[in-house]
Amino acid sequence: MQIVRKNFALKALALALAILGWAYFRLAGNSISASEQLQQLSIPITPVNLPLGYVAHFADREAVVTVATKRGEPALKSDDIKAVLDLANKGAGVYNVAVQLVAPQVAVQSLSPASVTLTIEKIEERPFLMTVRYVGAQPSGIVVSATAIRPSWVTVSAPTSLLAQVSGLRVDVALPSEPKALDEMVRPVAVDAAGAELSGLTVAPNLVRVQIRFVAGAGSPK
Repeated sequence: MQIVRKNFALKALALALAILGWAYFRLAGNSISASEQLQQLSIPITPVNLPLGYVAHFADREAVVTVATKRGEPALKSDDIKAVLDLANKGAGVYNVAVQLVAPQVAVQSLSPASVTLTIEKIEERPFLMTVRYVGAQPSGIVVSATAIRPSWVTVSAPTSLLAQVSGLRVDVALPSEPKALDEMVRPVAVDAAGAELSGLTVAPNLVRVQIRFVAGAGSPK
């Protein structure tokens, strides 16, 4: 106890100075001087180096960045800083990727989100036989005499999960009220098992030639 009480005031002062020094070096990197000001920017998150033939799906599309800038200097613009996800050498799967900032010489105070969870899928192709769906009220006495679609097979390109939903390709043709010959370029539509149109995929070719002859049926007025 005698050792503790001896020069107690000097020891307490030394301890206090040590704590203050630790706090200074701990917080100095994040401190804002009187000559600086904080600026907050919302920046689009962009994937880079994604391997050819793959697509990335992720929900967080923007990052919020807080930076310290010199007072009196022009404010930074969103275009001055890039937020990227480096997807080099990543195949199909689920990943958590750090958000990297490509920025000028600025002090970044905070970044949210710091990382993004994403799914990478391969883009695949599959051929489908074209079909015709007739739309509109069925006219009395009108029948289809001949049908031709060129090309009869088309290719659908889409991420694996989306391609699995495609059950077929069709063209929609309105039924005429009188005999006629149809010869048109029509856009094929990819549909699921319920017949609903699917989006987010590529159909090649994007137009097919549809030739249909509608004639008067047997027993109908000439």
